[in-house]
Amino acid sequence: MLTYMKVQIEDSWKEELKEEFEQPYFGQIVERLKKDKQDGKVIYPPGNLIFNAFAHTPFNKVKVVILGQDPYHGAGQAHGLSFSVPDGVKPPPSLVNIFKEIEDDLGIPASRSGNLTSWADQGVLLLNAALTVLAGEANSHAQIGWHQFTDAAIRHISDNKENVVFMLWGRFAQDKAALIDGKKHLILKAPHPSPFSAHTGFLGCGHFSKANNYLRENGEKPINWSLAKENGDQ
Repeated sequence: MLTYMKVQIEDSWKEELKEEFEQPYFGQIVERLKKDKQDGKVIYPPGNLIFNAFAHTPFNKVKVVILGQDPYHGAGQAHGLSFSVPDGVKPPPSLVNIFKEIEDDLGIPASRSGNLTSWADQGVLLLNAALTVLAGEANSHAQIGWHQFTDAAIRHISDNKENVVFMLWGRFAQDKAALIDGKKHLILKAPHPSPFSAHTGFLGCGHFSKANNYLRENGEKPINWSLAKENGDQ
């Protein structure tokens, strides 16, 4: 099935989630994506980036999980990392508020780039609950089986790792707390960073400093939340 989709999932995740790939629901995901493509529908992100979060953050490297709901459905925005956009794409409003909170929390100036790949490479799993979406149609693939797959990924992290920080923003993400062992991990909850809700508690939540303090306390290297490039282009 993975070969058919022309994507590769990182080896540690392939091993961790191998049973999921053999489940009927995963075959149904593949068939739905195939049908939508045959019907001429545009799917985001591109096929080779569907599992991008897993590619950049191997299972054994996961320190933090930031859960999104759905990939961006505008052209050129989604690249398989929750809340992130590729270089050259204007940061969406929710990401602007994330940067605002990081600046208030840690004193790191807001980035002009919305590409969060450097976070992923440090162990921040930027996971969307649905890994694909149709162009211009938010949540259009929310019911095709992806949630079962990403719930399994969350459970595997909870069950087989310790001292991971889960940042759950908004009611949808907070409902995923039921999958997580709060005795083994740090669960941080806040309203969604969307402009509609950020001022009700996301701004001022201090999640980024709390995450780093927890990682340090448990012998892990903290995350560098700055996106500054060596060339000074921030």
